[in-house]
Amino acid sequence: MTKPPLSVEELPPDARGALDAIVKAVASDPRAPSSVRNPEDAWRVHIADSLAGLEFADLLAASAIADLGAGAGFPGLPLAVMLRDARVDLIEASSRKCEFMRRTIGTAGINRARVICKRSEEWAGLAPPGGGREAYGAVVARAVGRLATLAELASPLLRDGGVLVAWKGRRDPDEESELERASERLAMQPEEVRWVGPYAGSRNRHLHLMRKRGSTPGGLPRRPGMAKKRPFGS
Repeated sequence: MTKPPLSVEELPPDARGALDAIVKAVASDPRAPSSVRNPEDAWRVHIADSLAGLEFADLLAASAIADLGAGAGFPGLPLAVMLRDARVDLIEASSRKCEFMRRTIGTAGINRARVICKRSEEWAGLAPPGGGREAYGAVVARAVGRLATLAELASPLLRDGGVLVAWKGRRDPDEESELERASERLAMQPEEVRWVGPYAGSRNRHLHLMRKRGSTPGGLPRRPGMAKKRPFGS
């Protein structure tokens, strides 16, 4: 599979139409969980930033993707538009944000995305079809969170060999060291950090790729909130 184009001018017309609908929803819906109201800014802040994940072949090849803490639907909704062979589950605990994403999916006609209005720990604790335990080839996260926290939340969602792609800003050696210390306990191995440019209020956007190695360790997922409150490796 080749990498879809990131230039707006090069987008297929149907993809451009769906992405335009997402931008319109963010810019015009007063209930949108985003402070970005200018459509031009929304393309840069949300769409271009989200599609930077298509740099990774593992994400392009995944047939099932989970967006962890999806918020307003980024990066999951733009990825669902571009990755025509993938199912994208948008995992979000806030009912207000879930309703916004459902409205946007409907108006943009994105039939490969669905909203999972649950805590990720709850969803990861249940086997398919009623849950998401080890159900995904890729997890994406643009949510604010430490790398070790994101790796812990992603691990029980991922199949063996699956990847987490985490959108972060400037590199933090302490945070990366914390992840290294936690990696064996989480069965999540850091593989690559890639600079992709200035996006979304981050002047130094980096994408971190981590790979699931083996089955989910015992004790995961922990109780909701524990991964953030007491991250492994800290």
